[in-house]
Amino acid sequence: MPVKIKCAHILVAKQSESLAIVERLKKGEKFGPLAKELSIDTGSGKKDGNLGYFTKGMMVKPFEEAAFKLQVGEMSEPIKTEFGYHIIKRFA
Repeated sequence: MPVKIKCAHILVAKQSESLAIVERLKKGEKFGPLAKELSIDTGSGKKDGNLGYFTKGMMVKPFEEAAFKLQVGEMSEPIKTEFGYHIIKRFA
């Protein structure tokens, strides 16, 4: 059976925005409220950035590679894709 992981993300257009969000998260702000406030992915943004469960091959390559390297509870540095800059947090 393929490995499924569960992640949330915050998607923004500029690298500078993504770096500012990472700093806010490191200072203790919560991922979900920041996703609701700042993510340009309006679908997942409304759900605290939650993307649900997915397997390899379902996401764009740079996003997938970063997500599958994360441990549960871990957060990525900004990842650039054709959609913008993602900050990914793995939940399962």
